[in-house]
Amino acid sequence: MSGITITKTSEDSASKALRVTVPVERVREAETKAVRQYASRARLPGFRKGKAPEAVVRKRFGNEIRQWVIEEVVREGWEEAKTAESLKPIADPAVRNLKFEEGQPVEFDLLVEIRPELALSRTGGFSLTRTVPAVTDEMVREQLGRLREQRASWLPVEGEKPAPGQMVRVEVAPIEAGEVKPAQPYSIVLGEGQAIPDLEEKIMTLLPGETIDTEVRFPEDHPDVEKRGKPRGVRVTLHDVKRQELPALDDAFAREVGDFETLALLTDAVRQDLATAAGREADAAVREQLIEQLVQANNVEAPPSMVDRFLHNLLHAYEVPHEKAEPFYQEMRPIATAQVRRELVLSTLAERENLRATEADLDARIAKIAEQRGTEPGRVYASLEQAKRLPELERTLTEEKVFAWLLNQSTTSEAGS
Repeated sequence: MSGITITKTSEDSASKALRVTVPVERVREAETKAVRQYASRARLPGFRKGKAPEAVVRKRFGNEIRQWVIEEVVREGWEEAKTAESLKPIADPAVRNLKFEEGQPVEFDLLVEIRPELALSRTGGFSLTRTVPAVTDEMVREQLGRLREQRASWLPVEGEKPAPGQMVRVEVAPIEAGEVKPAQPYSIVLGEGQAIPDLEEKIMTLLPGETIDTEVRFPEDHPDVEKRGKPRGVRVTLHDVKRQELPALDDAFAREVGDFETLALLTDAVRQDLATAAGREADAAVREQLIEQLVQANNVEAPPSMVDRFLHNLLHAYEVPHEKAEPFYQEMRPIATAQVRRELVLSTLAERENLRATEADLDARIAKIAEQRGTEPGRVYASLEQAKRLPELERTLTEEKVFAWLLNQSTTSEAGS
């Protein structure tokens, strides 16, 4: 018997928190083993290799021995916990609250993530509606307008104050306690939300070459919660103003955009692209309807530990400062909860119905991508592997198979809008 004790302190369907206590005897055994390991390898002045006294080895390698002992007893505790609790972990545990004092048992907490057991008693018979919005002439005109903007020229404006839609080059320096801090340069298209509205208004009062010390107020819906509604002193310098000159919308423009001989052909292609995009959005909406009905029909809960892990990953992905973590968590928790439920449903069905993407599925998709790009499958595979995107492609293929399986068991009706 190891003498290691395991106490469950909390759990939900996706995690367990365990308190592990390793008795003094096991700690001493690990320490003795560590000392022998270091003694056998150590080269210390005045002693032959492996012949240094134990006391000298302990003094010379005290920190290393301590770390070795911690790693050993944690490993043993984890092995004992897996057996005692019949755990099926999906990742290595998190070790917290470690207590290691001379002559005392070692204590630590393990937070273990496990795969939830999800029972889906109903997976079909749902009524879904696929709504594809009509592509209007106005939508086509807007898209053509965006294409023109992408190929527009920017021409200098002299002796005039800037107006919405024009590009300005400015420098903005914060003023704190009467001291002007270093300025930062910006290029901004006014009226497109690239700067706070109050700052844009101040810029539009200037002529090129002018500088103003003023105060701007952050909007109440600013992404940074700490800045909402607060004023800031700034020094604004307007260097130059440019206006956008759009190309003529004609056959020459169509040829510049792509392989289109006439504007009519370009317009038809734009309309078709918009229709295709609308179809994809409609398909995505059907899938979300299906997930929602599955979740409701089977009372699927989102385990708090999985939601917290999802939020933690989002926090790091968006590089949110620690002091702003709590407002971020509150704002994003509904999104995280919905995403966890979605992943639970899809992963459960993928396992239960053997719908995971196979190597053959992956090869077929890569071959298709290669054909579209006019290159070799091996090059596509290498590119995806280098970018670490193969797991992402595998997940996408698995989801496609799961949704195809689910949709085959429900009824989808078409609706226009």
